Amino acid sequence: MQWTGLNELREKFLSFFESKQHTRLPSFPLVPIDDNSLLLINSGMAPMKKWFLGQATPPNKRVTTCQKCIRTPDIERVGKTSRHGTYFEMMGNFSFGDYFKVEATKWAWEFVTEVLELPVDKLWVTIYLDDDEAFDIWTKQVGVSPDRIVRLGKEDNFWEIGTGPCGPCSEIYYDRGPENSCGKPDCAVGCDCDRYVEFWNLVFSQFDNDGNGNYTKLEHPNIDTGMGLERLACIMQGVDNLFEVDTVQNIMKHIMEIAGVKYHESEKTDVSLRVITDHIRSTTFMICDGVIPSNEGRGYVLRRLLRRAARHGRLLGIQENFLYKVVDTVIQENKTAYPELVERQDYIKKVVQVEEERFSKTIDQGMELLNHILDELSASEVENARLSGEQAFKLYDTFGFPVDLTKEIIEERGVDFEEDRFLELMNEQRERARNARADLDSVGWSDDVLAGIDEFGFDFLGYETLETPAGVQTLVKNGEIVDSIEEGDEAIILLDKTPFYAESGGQIGDAGSIESDIGVFEVFDCKKSATGHYMHIGRMKTGVVQKGDKVKAIVNMARRKAIMRNHTAVHLLQAALRRVLGDHVHQAGSLVEPDRLRFDFSHFSAVTPEELRKVEFLVNEKILEAIDVSTREMSIDEAKKSGAMALFSEKYGDVVRVVGVDDYSVELCGGTHIQNTAQIGLFKIISESSVAAGIRRIEATTGFGVLGLLDEANSTIQQAADAMKLGDPHELVHKAAALTAQLKEKDRELEQMNEKLADTKLDGLMESAMDIDGIKLAGTVFTGTKPEMLRKIGDRIKENRPDMVALLCSFYEGKPSLMMVCGKDAIKQGMHAGKLIKEVSAIAGGSGGGRPDSAMGGIPKDFPPKQLFEKLPEIIRSMKK
Repeated sequence: MQWTGLNELREKFLSFFESKQHTRLPSFPLVPIDDNSLLLINSGMAPMKKWFLGQATPPNKRVTTCQKCIRTPDIERVGKTSRHGTYFEMMGNFSFGDYFKVEATKWAWEFVTEVLELPVDKLWVTIYLDDDEAFDIWTKQVGVSPDRIVRLGKEDNFWEIGTGPCGPCSEIYYDRGPENSCGKPDCAVGCDCDRYVEFWNLVFSQFDNDGNGNYTKLEHPNIDTGMGLERLACIMQGVDNLFEVDTVQNIMKHIMEIAGVKYHESEKTDVSLRVITDHIRSTTFMICDGVIPSNEGRGYVLRRLLRRAARHGRLLGIQENFLYKVVDTVIQENKTAYPELVERQDYIKKVVQVEEERFSKTIDQGMELLNHILDELSASEVENARLSGEQAFKLYDTFGFPVDLTKEIIEERGVDFEEDRFLELMNEQRERARNARADLDSVGWSDDVLAGIDEFGFDFLGYETLETPAGVQTLVKNGEIVDSIEEGDEAIILLDKTPFYAESGGQIGDAGSIESDIGVFEVFDCKKSATGHYMHIGRMKTGVVQKGDKVKAIVNMARRKAIMRNHTAVHLLQAALRRVLGDHVHQAGSLVEPDRLRFDFSHFSAVTPEELRKVEFLVNEKILEAIDVSTREMSIDEAKKSGAMALFSEKYGDVVRVVGVDDYSVELCGGTHIQNTAQIGLFKIISESSVAAGIRRIEATTGFGVLGLLDEANSTIQQAADAMKLGDPHELVHKAAALTAQLKEKDRELEQMNEKLADTKLDGLMESAMDIDGIKLAGTVFTGTKPEMLRKIGDRIKENRPDMVALLCSFYEGKPSLMMVCGKDAIKQGMHAGKLIKEVSAIAGGSGGGRPDSAMGGIPKDFPPKQLFEKLPEIIRSMKK
């Protein structure tokens, strides 16, 4: 057994199974494709569920992969132990109804003993308790000694998740020697100590579980194996845990260099080093696959990992932002297997840096508040004092503190918190958000219905034509498959061929009609089911349609052409943004409709008006150049060599469709496009805004949409000109400027008049002041005086009457404002304007505060100020020294 690097181990495994006629597939993205059941890919087989379930056809019945995985249930334990991590790679070989137990076990043993040269006397095999078939194969055909095989129960060696395919397992263990044993007399294979390490699990998926404990043999059993790459590297490199594996240790060394610390010198330091090392690996790969920090879903997982790593950097004494620097080392150690990391390196670093900066701005305030709360709890000497749910929620909601971080910090101080109340507040917030974005999907049930229909092929002809004869394959009404639909029925029609584009890649589905001699079905939308069927969703306008009918499928031509113009414009827009803003711009989402387009992209500040003008000009320049738009099919490797851009989280097949506008824009895209850029007509940006941290959104329109904008603008201009009684709208700017100047002059004159009136009123105010034990008290109400003017009046009072306390009230545009001032002699006698205004405002149910000499407050507009003046003398007496 020779020391072998992690990257070399990965290649050895994949090459070995390629030699056994397996198709090597690249790792699927961490973001699941067409699978809402998972937040992030967490196992080697997870991206291939449809192949195992027979819902889709794999590229080969034999497949091998090394899959990137994220598992987050044990985030809090990462760092505290050397076993736990959130990111790992799972190597596997898979058979979809091809080979079974004999080949799986033979090849596994061949790989570990002949390729890796692991000593046989260090290897153990486990099988399911009553899987005699596996025992015979291991002993009689593979040649493993019977005394090296251990039978374990269902909990350890039978794989199943609810209903569906399941079966017994066989695992291969490595004995690390008695020095790693827990020392118990019964320590053996299956013990949870560090001696026996399970590193390869072979799942024999041979039964179908109906959920009631009934197991039926599958006609075509499958093989699903999983071997943790880091765990295998630990064995091959003779190290105790994943943090000492070569590629992972190199990342940790970079962190140690930045922090000026060493590993294995302090347990506290070791915890922080492990947290940062693991989390920066996870976050680098997540961002590369299109995840961005947010407060929901996988974006929250990313934010949580980044912020936990950043905090542990501070615990190591690192004050500046540093995680983005470590990204370079993560990419350097993994670029051989994942070249996309290099392609997106600048983008990944920028996302990490922006999130670090954002966290740095909030963590100090949050930490200050949290420490203050904890100090108060400690000082209270209350037994079992706890952080309240409201306090924890405020830290999360106001300061961006993940609750896990709060829990970790208070745990260090020996404090618990009201988690139930916190979760209650979180659920209330989620409910509000859910109500705000409620999606009334009327065909959500269709996938379950269509999963049960017979498989049939169909042709999509929408790239070549907008009208075609077709046959009706299936009809669905009210969630059930039916033989016919009648006038007024809302339904779904499946055809054997269709020109209708089904919603995909941000482009909405086509609308139109399905017509026969005896009926017309109005198509409102077209969507894909989970099984890949094109669902024509609509209502029976007239007549009847029956299963098997010959019909004509007709796409709404004007609507489709408008969509095509907008889709090609999206491609031109992305290319223009990359030229104006930089190569870090990548698509984060899009929506292509007939009347507008929406494009979300990675960028870390608002796009300036000048930048928007440049982008708009570049797009229109390409439109006016009348460039032919090409669409070609080619292999994914050819497409990448051609420089075609792809979506982060999209999974592409071996053959892809590439849409090009010369070399200006080349993208992988399955949408529909115009044939020449001139057909777009014109392009106009409507708005630019933020939709999430590091994600901007541009909305725009093309063709007739631009004409609509021009008509709307002209109408607005004409209405404004008419309102100003102008014969020529071109005079509007000059007239508006003149009116603005006149209004400013009027405001100035009015201000001067108000000052004179205030001075007059002020003289009377001084004379009518009452004496409260040596303090002069005055109060008055102004009407139509701005709050700023109250401040000027208050300043004059303080200058002329240092012994005075004055309460001034102003009603401006119907809203009351209070001003309290105290002269310097009054302050010496214990007066404080801020405290006075607070008490006075409270009488009316208002609020206020400020400095000792000057303070502002507010009260309800229907409360009479006279009542405040009446209460003020007793408040002053209570405050006087």
